[in-house]
Amino acid sequence: MQFETLGRHILVEYYNCDEEILKDPKNIEKYMNDSALNAKATIVDSVFHHFNPWGVSGAVIIAESHLTIHTWPEYGYAAADFFTCGDIDPWKSFELLEELLKAERSESTEIPRGLTSKIQKFSKKDLGKITFKPEAI
Repeated sequence: MQFETLGRHILVEYYNCDEEILKDPKNIEKYMNDSALNAKATIVDSVFHHFNPWGVSGAVIIAESHLTIHTWPEYGYAAADFFTCGDIDPWKSFELLEELLKAERSESTEIPRGLTSKIQKFSKKDLGKITFKPEAI
């Protein structure tokens, strides 16, 4: 069974990453932006925060949704998510970030978002054909 969706959302756990990389908010922001561009996403903005002494949290807002991360350098661990709409492949972001963080292992789950059949079912009006419209962003 194939679902028609507005987006794809990948939740990722990166293990045994380079701890020095995970501590550096400038590098994490650059790597997240590079990961967005690797998927051919359009970056709108990015915001990152360094938690002293450990960890970085941040988000890259893309025209096609968002990428987020939180790092725990003391454990060599990072949690990230890649939510994309339209033709943007979130796995391209995932793969590059895994390489840049020097993760030895990762686990991931993909969740379909915006199931069009449910949007139609629960809507109080006739929506017609539901599509992702990049020009409307």
